[in-house]
Amino acid sequence: MYSGDMAYARDDIDLVRDKTDLVELASEITKVKKSGRSTMAVCPFHSEKTPSLSIDGARGLYYCFGCGKSGDIYRWVQETQAVDFAGAVEFLARRAGVTLKVDPEAAKRRNRRERLVEATGLAVAFYSDRLKSAPDAASARSYLRGRGYDGDVVDQFGIGYSPDEWDLLVTHLRDKGVREDTMTTAGLAMKSRTNSLIDRFRGRVMFPVYDLRGDAVGFGARVLDGDGPKYLNTAESPIYHKSRLLYGLNWAKSEVVRRGESVVVEGYTDVIAMHMAGLPIAVATCGTALVEGHLDLLRRFSERVVLAFDADEAGAGAALRGFERSVPGDLDLRVAMLPDGKDPADVVADGGVDALDLAIRNSVPLLMVRIDSELSQHNLSEPEARTRAVRAAAAVIALHPDPVARHEYAVMVSRRTGVETRLVEQAIRSASKTQTSDGRRTTQGGTSTVDDRQPEVRTATYPTEVELLRSLLANDERLADVEVSEDLFANASTLDAYRLIKKMIVGLGPGETPDLGTAFGSDESPAAGFLRRIALDDKLLADPAELVSWLQVSDIETEIAEIKASLQQMDKDSDAQGYSGLWTRLIALEQSRRSLRSTD
Repeated sequence: MYSGDMAYARDDIDLVRDKTDLVELASEITKVKKSGRSTMAVCPFHSEKTPSLSIDGARGLYYCFGCGKSGDIYRWVQETQAVDFAGAVEFLARRAGVTLKVDPEAAKRRNRRERLVEATGLAVAFYSDRLKSAPDAASARSYLRGRGYDGDVVDQFGIGYSPDEWDLLVTHLRDKGVREDTMTTAGLAMKSRTNSLIDRFRGRVMFPVYDLRGDAVGFGARVLDGDGPKYLNTAESPIYHKSRLLYGLNWAKSEVVRRGESVVVEGYTDVIAMHMAGLPIAVATCGTALVEGHLDLLRRFSERVVLAFDADEAGAGAALRGFERSVPGDLDLRVAMLPDGKDPADVVADGGVDALDLAIRNSVPLLMVRIDSELSQHNLSEPEARTRAVRAAAAVIALHPDPVARHEYAVMVSRRTGVETRLVEQAIRSASKTQTSDGRRTTQGGTSTVDDRQPEVRTATYPTEVELLRSLLANDERLADVEVSEDLFANASTLDAYRLIKKMIVGLGPGETPDLGTAFGSDESPAAGFLRRIALDDKLLADPAELVSWLQVSDIETEIAEIKASLQQMDKDSDAQGYSGLWTRLIALEQSRRSLRSTD
């Protein structure tokens, strides 16, 4: 998978890959040492003395067991030389003596991006000039002064004003030679009912949104008077993807790295207020909920992310609704408790910079906030309400991947509710069993009750599933006699990886391994990184038939245990039909288990 604005021919990219020795490339900046088929090196992406970076020179892949960084030769250069994909190709081509040819179609895509960025930049300048000098921008200047924004702040953040007229920006861009299709694609203009081209933004304070390169790619536009939504944001475009953009990250990223944390706030003015207050680590989404794509962006720069939303009921609800599946993993996700009814901009305006800084430093884990929210919805003085509270909290705790943390949260819930810790832990185990392989919670009948994907809680079958994936990656010849299906993978990460491998080995002969370097390219998805890691494991492969049989038996035994538990709780006299049905299913499962074991 390659960058969308790649402008070089695929054949040249593959040729550069073939001519580049990743071990030799790595040795130019770090210490390397041969270890079996792989090479171990001191990882340049985090501080360490003992080598934890594994490099497979034959396939041109690397994976760090310390920090989790992974990729191919191009990702290596991007990470170590601070260049984009095209820059990495050019760097390695010069090194390998390869003359690059431009892919005409890719060049068109790259040129289109440049045209869209240029048009958006011209709009930023136009709106900025209108704010500073136009008589109709007086109300916008008054609004910004009321926010405490002086000229330096306005210039730093590129703030402007869109005149409340139909087509002044369109006319300006035409004069600058911008094509109409570029204006509409960039989200700067749109067709009217009479099919004439008009400005998309009118009568609004304009906050330009920049990507990580520092290119203006869109706007957040605040209305001052009149109808319409309070904020109008640029529509999705080839350069503006809300799920992969964070307002302010282009300014905050260096300080985020230095301080080791970022702060997510709700609005553009909250970001600006925190930067003005000497806390330039704030970012905000662009009119959408915070999603995994945003967290993927933030984890590039720090492991600690603090949510600083309005502390009233609506703000707290937003903090929880947006994170139905977010628990601490590689991110330390936390919540800053702000004064009731106040957002960060309000706190700063009231002179509470120190209070805001303290709230960030005293932030609490998001999971703890979610547990508190669940418990607060029940009357803990009533036995049945306590039971419901424990089960609700257990469902949240079950999402945590660390057993020690789950125990600590169980102790906390026990203290809050008065229910014994062992019973809380039992409820957590039960909640874990009711999650499907894709993270959805189910009823005992198997019906999905939550559609949003949750972080996986690894089952006991995880190591075996990984071994089966290794056999698939190697395209083990013994797989010809084995049926492998999605049903065998009970963990979200292994299931995603299986789906990725399945596509890669279609059409390959037995024993013919897929080229991971070409297949993945600079793919940074969790599944691609996971497969790179296990591909570097050079221990002997297990018999795939045995692995499949073990997974089938394990699945059956899990269902057997659940049915036995249900039978113990049922009254066979009041529900004779249901009791009989479970017994019949149990006998069939026992027979299947015996049959599978007899073939081992």
